[in-house]
Amino acid sequence: MSRPVPAATAALRVLVYLSGKPTPVPASRIAADLGLPRSTTYHLLAAMAEESFVVHYGDEQTWGVGVAVWEVGQGYTRQAPLARLARVPLARLVDRVGQSAHLAVLQGAEVYYIHEERAVGRPPLVTAAGVRLPAHLTASGRAIMARLSPAQVRVLYPAATAFVDRTGLGPRTPSELRRVLAETRRRGYATEESEVTPGFASVAVAIDSPANRASVAVTWQDGSVPDPGAVVDGLREAVATIEERLR
Repeated sequence: MSRPVPAATAALRVLVYLSGKPTPVPASRIAADLGLPRSTTYHLLAAMAEESFVVHYGDEQTWGVGVAVWEVGQGYTRQAPLARLARVPLARLVDRVGQSAHLAVLQGAEVYYIHEERAVGRPPLVTAAGVRLPAHLTASGRAIMARLSPAQVRVLYPAATAFVDRTGLGPRTPSELRRVLAETRRRGYATEESEVTPGFASVAVAIDSPANRASVAVTWQDGSVPDPGAVVDGLREAVATIEERLR
């Protein structure tokens, strides 16, 4: 028998769930997808609506995120806690591998880079803080999406028309993306080579924090890394440190 979920935990799970949906959804679907009793789900939604964290669309009988979520998000943006917590581990990673590293989060079908640590003597990258890139082409995006459910990936990439191109390389259909993500899950890290910028390769590891949907990546120019395995080891250690700080 499963243990009852505390109300605060259930409410937070509902918020994370709704935040990941492209459109509002019925309460019955929320309850089913999260494994919550329907009565509990309705009570939670009613309480959250009173505080403007969710909105009920009566005509459609659906629920979506409310303005209070946006206000909380603005506080997150101002304080940038993930970037603050990751800054030192990324700096140590750069010192260890001698290559530039960056921190990114998934926003829709794009990755948004929120911090970059530039290695001394290395060329500038397109992954500076504030830049957005197609998630399916980047190691950062693939590492994160490999942890999503198949249904979540389908929402982001429902058809071939959702795929954009930069260098002529990379997945161009949902089935090709599924194969890339399956391989990423098998390895435990994501890679890309010349799919974002010709002559540059990246490897990324996801951060185990579903609400953040973040990853850390290292990027290098062709031929400048003698041991990619050492880069992966460094990434995993940096990510483990960030996860510990987040907890």
